[in-house]
Amino acid sequence: MGNFIKIDPKNESTPKVFGTMLGAIGPRPIAFVSTVDEDGNSNLSPFSQFGVFSANPPIVAFSPSRRVRDNTTKHTLENAQATGEVVINVVNHAIVEQMSLSSTEYGDGVNEFTKSGLTEVPSDLVKPSRVLESPVAMECKITDIIELGTEGGAGNMIICEVVRFHVNEDVLDEKGSIDQTKIDLVARMGGNWYCRAHGDAIFEIAKPLTTLGIGVDQIPEDIRNSTILTGNDLGRLGNVESLPSELDVNDHKLFELSEVFVAHEDDAVTLEIELHKIAKEQIKNNQIEMAWMTLLAFND
Repeated sequence: MGNFIKIDPKNESTPKVFGTMLGAIGPRPIAFVSTVDEDGNSNLSPFSQFGVFSANPPIVAFSPSRRVRDNTTKHTLENAQATGEVVINVVNHAIVEQMSLSSTEYGDGVNEFTKSGLTEVPSDLVKPSRVLESPVAMECKITDIIELGTEGGAGNMIICEVVRFHVNEDVLDEKGSIDQTKIDLVARMGGNWYCRAHGDAIFEIAKPLTTLGIGVDQIPEDIRNSTILTGNDLGRLGNVESLPSELDVNDHKLFELSEVFVAHEDDAVTLEIELHKIAKEQIKNNQIEMAWMTLLAFND
């Protein structure tokens, strides 16, 4: 399984600790946050310490950290504290470079909408503007700001209640839900790396909400210890409620696997490996019941 190094946060530098967290915890969604100061000047900045925490009421939170180099706070935090309002815009691939540009630390009063070339659109219920090019914008009232520390690198968790959503119809499916194949979101990773939720990078896993899977512990040991099947493969096999019947396994062996059994009738080790390879491909193609029949056929 490899060797592990140990990192004690109390004995490491803040950049080392922060870099380890950002490199390991990801991809992280990006809150592209627009605020205004007390004089009405707009500010726009991205934060990847961001998540969803409640649906009723709709609560999201993000965390601007204190700068490590000089322990100062960011304009977004200062504006949020002063006005109690923000707009959180999501970031898709079409605006990722402009989003990155907006993270430049411009001086007080500089409008990052203008610097990044993004379009500033008035919100309905809060003072900060939203980003027109963002596929989803959330107008928010701040419910709490939790100071997580006082030294450089310490976060300030800004908890927000969404009071209005703006969703571009272009990213909706026929049922009016956001289509993950259309929204084309990007996420933050470690260093200068990002991740695009597009094409082969996105996939579906059926949630076991209405079924009671047998669990990996109930998979026969010879299958569980396979050198071909991965942990993900075993997870999918363990998500079935029951195993195929002996009759179905026999029929599958006779009509679908006869050539494999004939080809390796004198070599049980190779036969088992070949069956596991076939099952792995069936799992990949979402043919879970067929994969089970293939695997069980070996000892049938």
